[in-house]
Amino acid sequence: MRLLLVEDEERLAKSLGQGLRAEGYAVDLAADGRYGLERAREGDYDAVVLDLMLPGLNGFRVCQELRREGNPVPILMLTAKNGEYDEAEALDYGADDFLSKPFSYVVLTARLRALLRRGGATRPTVLDVEDLRIDPVARRCTVAGRELRLTSKEFGVLECLARRAGQAVPKTEILDSVWDSAFRGDVNIVEVYVGALRRKLDRTGARCAIETVRGIGYRLVPHAS
Repeated sequence: MRLLLVEDEERLAKSLGQGLRAEGYAVDLAADGRYGLERAREGDYDAVVLDLMLPGLNGFRVCQELRREGNPVPILMLTAKNGEYDEAEALDYGADDFLSKPFSYVVLTARLRALLRRGGATRPTVLDVEDLRIDPVARRCTVAGRELRLTSKEFGVLECLARRAGQAVPKTEILDSVWDSAFRGDVNIVEVYVGALRRKLDRTGARCAIETVRGIGYRLVPHAS
């Protein structure tokens, strides 16, 4: 899953970004409100973590603009302010949840998971392809009920393919979905993770497989009966 973190406190942004990436999220960073609004408009994000006090545009304005444009992305707003009026204002501007600084990282990630569960109106909460089941919010994957252990990047690649099961997904789209926008490596890194996924799916006897679509990318399909 892909997150946008809009936070101008460099140390906090770096710390949160590292923690969320370690949990398997792809995280893009923005350090001011105007750039954050631009990224939120352009990117296909599953959620936005948005600071209130930002240079350029504050979090209220960013949230207001996104909602005015009909962008339904779940928004968790962070603020150093306290008080019920700030929380009420954040919610009135269209934020889905509110967390005051200083906050517990454990609470933040729990709130994010809750937002992702509620905010998936256009995406299925759980993805099923034959006997393969992927729960993106719980970060859990099973084959015929048995847990399939995956690295965070393997999980992201398989989730990306499962969301478009039966369709050819270009390598560049997989890269955009799973890796941060700051990634400057070779697009063929996707091949490495697809190879690892194929081996793991084969070992479990999964009734689906990842096909290579020449000149395009990959496709997750049921095994031919």
